Amino acid sequence: MKQVLFAALCSAVLAWPAAVLADGGGGGGGGGGGDYTARSRENSDPDFAAGMQAVARKDWKEVVARMGAYTQRKPEDADGWNELGHAHRQTGSMQPALEAYDKALKINPKHRGAREYLGEAYLQMNDLPRAEQELKELDRLCFFKCKEFTDLKQSIDQYKRSRTAGAPAAAQ
Repeated sequence: MKQVLFAALCSAVLAWPAAVLADGGGGGGGGGGGDYTARSRENSDPDFAAGMQAVARKDWKEVVARMGAYTQRKPEDADGWNELGHAHRQTGSMQPALEAYDKALKINPKHRGAREYLGEAYLQMNDLPRAEQELKELDRLCFFKCKEFTDLKQSIDQYKRSRTAGAPAAAQ
């Protein structure tokens, strides 16, 4: 009986982190649910695919155009809203970026990529307390420290160092 219970416990413990990771969102700076980069490769929508290619090129105006068209057709896709927010933030359009992140997080409050990018947006707006709040949310969402947590923490640390040195801060 003890061996059966021990085997069941071991199986549950080994399976648990995978379930937590699948629920919390993927990596690669996106992360809605599961592996974001794998899901984005599987998305055959031409605007989404072209938008992700534009992200790789850092062609933010193209990302805005493509993800804007995509989210109009697929308004329930948190990944699309996250990338639209990311592109708006990169072009300096902070209000549309915040609105897109808000939509992504209403669809999926556990979207780690949106939490990271929203924190970086707050840093661009010189709102350190709100950026640190997003870092706390990521700490809560990530069972083990995830890429989004590490990236936002690094951006916050860089922001703080630049403020101490008197240089302007730049979020990614």
